[in-house]
Order: sequence, then C-alpha cells, then structure tokens
Amino acid sequence: MFSVKDMLRRFADTYNKDPNSNLGKLIGILHEQLTAINGTLETVREWRSIDAAQGTTLDRIGSNVVQPRGAATDEVYRVLLKSKIARNLSKTDVNTIIHVLALALDCNYSDIRIQEKFDDPEDPEPAAINLIRVPTQRLNEVGMSPVQFAQIVQKTVAAGVRVAQIELTGTFSLSSQYDALETSPLGLADIDMTTGGTLGEVYMPGDDYPLPI
Repeated sequence: MFSVKDMLRRFADTYNKDPNSNLGKLIGILHEQLTAINGTLETVREWRSIDAAQGTTLDRIGSNVVQPRGAATDEVYRVLLKSKIARNLSKTDVNTIIHVLALALDCNYSDIRIQEKFDDPEDPEPAAINLIRVPTQRLNEVGMSPVQFAQIVQKTVAAGVRVAQIELTGTFSLSSQYDALETSPLGLADIDMTTGGTLGEVYMPGDDYPLPI
C-alpha cells in the first residue's frame, strides 16, 4: 500500500506537496479510506481459508459442503468442516482415515495410529478398529470432547465398521533416571503449572448428544 507522500508525488510541482498543507490533509483523508478498504479486501482474501475464517463466513463455507454448525464454536466447526471435506473424498481404508483425522486436527500423520481388531489376540472382532494413538492436546486446543471426536471417527470409517476404542495419548511419564527430575513435557508440573506432561485417557464410544455430522 502506497503512502501519503507517494500520492502527493503524483501531483504537478505547482501544488504544495507538504503533508500538512490543505492538499496534504485532503489526501491524508483519502489515504485513510483507501487503507481501510485495502484492509477489508485483505480480510476477505484471508477468510477464504477455513483456518482464518470466523463467524458467518465459516457458516457459508459449511453451506457449500453441506456441514451445519449446530452449537459448535468456530474452533470445533473448523474441525467439522475439514473432516467433512476430507470424508467426501475418503475411500475408508486405514490410511485414508488417518489422513482425514490428521487433516481435521491439523497434526502429523504419525500422531494417529489405528489398529484393526480382526487379529486382536484377546478380543478379535471382524469389523472394528481401535484408535491407539490420538493427540489429546489438539482436542483440548480446539475444545472438542472425546465424544464429539468419536462421532467424527465413526462417520469416517466404512459403513458397518465399529470404532471400539479410542486412546487419547498424553505425554506424562516417570523419570528415566532414578535420581534425576524430568519436567516438560514429560514429568510432574512445577508450582506454576507451566511444565510437565499431560495425562491421557481411554474412551469407549457410548450414548451422548450428537454433533450435526
């Protein structure tokens, strides 16, 4: 974006190009308006991205992919939109499921691991999977509960395939050395709770209020 001085330079030398002159003040007002318009256009350009869009702009993206918002916040709705777009292209195999979930949560593929239960030595099941690695931190950052995430997972797998268990992994672990203290991101937190690892949990899908997916 050009400055007031750049605009004044375009006038002939017969004009007073001092920014404090009457002409300079008039051009200054025009420059403020053009700057405001430019800022709006930049926002429109940036909000074409799901990651940057907010409010009703996200709702319009949702209407394009047929994904209603319901009562979801912007953060949760972004996950719904990304997962819906990816699910529309999904082939429902294990690798595609990992791709969909990684895209929805904006995490690495290696952060998600799926285990098929057909060869489970303790409790085999022909059409079921376990998610044995899911980044709990990403769910916390967007404010999505395990129940809501389980709904996305169940909508991603093929029809007739059951999501038997979801393991939300944390980073907490005990020190690897007997007489050494390990803190962030593994051990116990200090007094201000800014270090230390995070706890994980195991979720087995049940009944709860549904997301609009």
